Amino acid sequence: MDDGHPESRGGRIGNVSGAVLLGGASTRMGRDKARLAVAGVPGATRVARVLDALFEEVLLVGGEAPDDAPGRRVPDVPGPVCPLRGLVAALSAATLPRVLVVATDMPLLTPDLALALVAWPEADAVVPRTAGRAHPLCAVYVREAVLPVARARLAGDALALRGVLDAVSTAWLEPDDVARVDPAGRSLTNVNTPEDLVRVEQLLAET
Repeated sequence: MDDGHPESRGGRIGNVSGAVLLGGASTRMGRDKARLAVAGVPGATRVARVLDALFEEVLLVGGEAPDDAPGRRVPDVPGPVCPLRGLVAALSAATLPRVLVVATDMPLLTPDLALALVAWPEADAVVPRTAGRAHPLCAVYVREAVLPVARARLAGDALALRGVLDAVSTAWLEPDDVARVDPAGRSLTNVNTPEDLVRVEQLLAET
C-alpha cells in the first residue's frame, strides 16, 4: 500500500509518475508550445528532462512530443481541448498511484519544487499557490481519488480545473512554502506569449 512518501529506486522515485501535458490550443503564442524552442531546447524537452531525472515513469501526454523529450508518448482522451482533458489522459495512462502533472509551458521548473510537491503531506491533490493564484498544472494528484472526478467533470462539460480541486481533498503549497524551495520565484513561470518567451530566455541567460 502506498504511504504517500516518495519511494526511491536506483536514485529515481518509483511510486510517483511524472507527466508533461503537451496539448493545448496555444492561441496566444500562435504556435505549438511543446516544440517551441526556449534558449534552443524545446519547452517540453526541458520539462521532461527534469521529470526524467526524478521519476522512473514519465509520460508525454497529447500533442506532438519533441523527438528528444524522454518519456512514454500518451494520446489525449476524447473531449474538448482543455487542461482537464490532459489531466484525465495523464491519470488514465499512469501506472503509479500519484502523478506530478506539469504543463509544457513551464520550462523553468526546478527539481526542488517538484520534490517539494511530492514530499508534501498527502492529499488527493497538492497544488502550489502564489500571489493568490493556484497552479493546478504543476501539481501532484492521487490517481484513484482524482481520476473519477476528473472524468465525470469532463463528460459533463464542467471543464474548470478548480472544480476538480474543490471536489477532492486539496493541500496547498502557499507562497512562503514555494519561496523556500524556489527563492528566485521562477519555477512557475508560464510561457504563453512571445513576450513571455523573451523574458524566460533572458532569465536563462542570467543563470
